[in-house]
Amino acid sequence: MPLREMDFKKIFSNIILAAVVAIAALFIISVLPIPGGIRTLVVMSGSMEPSIKTGSVIAIQPVKNYKVGDVITFGEITKTSMPTTHRITGGKIVNGKQVFITKGDANENEDAKEAAIDEVKGKVLFSIPYLGYGVNFVKTPSGFILLFALPLAYLAILEIKNIFEEIRKPKGKEEIKIEDEKNG
Repeated sequence: MPLREMDFKKIFSNIILAAVVAIAALFIISVLPIPGGIRTLVVMSGSMEPSIKTGSVIAIQPVKNYKVGDVITFGEITKTSMPTTHRITGGKIVNGKQVFITKGDANENEDAKEAAIDEVKGKVLFSIPYLGYGVNFVKTPSGFILLFALPLAYLAILEIKNIFEEIRKPKGKEEIKIEDEKNG
């Protein structure tokens, strides 16, 4: 096999492996808790554009004090209920409880419902644009197959092929050369 073809296969295999590892890491991070109460979520609406793009992955963390200007995530986080991520525009005390007035950057009006302090999941630490589309896709059966199962199957087939090539290599010629070198 020409050296160039071997190099290409090795580079291609390494790229696939790196992609699988990176996507697996993102998937794991999106599912498992991170120390310090940090969570990652995917933003699926454009209400915070342009500061947070639709499809972004955000990292949130609960903090002791929230202030006007902070971007917070609040509401239920379940498979059927998505939380809201909006900017705090004001706050007040209602029945002895802190509530926040919020608004999406792309929205003209403040949110109709105020966010009570106990509904706040955390302050947005950072966002990574568009990465959320990939994270959400990996969570689907077809995404799992395309991004995990197929590349891993490809790598397994390459390794099996390499093993069989090693087994089939003629060993007699190599042994004769070694003996000739010793005798000569």
